Amino acid sequence: MTVPIPYLSPAWRDEAQRRLNSELSPERMNFITSSMSNIYRNCPDGRERYLFFRFEEGRFADLLLGEGEPPPAEFRITGDYETFARISRAELGSQKALMTGKLKLKGNMVKALKLAAIADRLNKVLAAIPAAY
Repeated sequence: MTVPIPYLSPAWRDEAQRRLNSELSPERMNFITSSMSNIYRNCPDGRERYLFFRFEEGRFADLLLGEGEPPPAEFRITGDYETFARISRAELGSQKALMTGKLKLKGNMVKALKLAAIADRLNKVLAAIPAAY
């Protein structure tokens, strides 16, 4: 049996990076160049965290995890920990979360909606990580 990795821990980030690099080809990512900072409010320990993703021409470039102010990004998405956890478990689509107000977006909404299918591909990879939420 696989031991669950604590969600948003350095070990989870490392596993996410490994899987994103091996499972998402530039073609599957539509050769996108973009970045997003997900800001997690109301984490179980009371802290606020961020998860920063960056892609260059469809290649996975960066995955940073931290506290405080996230790196500048094309999209800044803010929401509750539980909302992001549901998205990471593939229980909630990112587009639906945006459209129902569960997530707040700073950035170009039209472009974000166009990229929602790509974000869902990314979240499908993250959902496969055995994690403890």
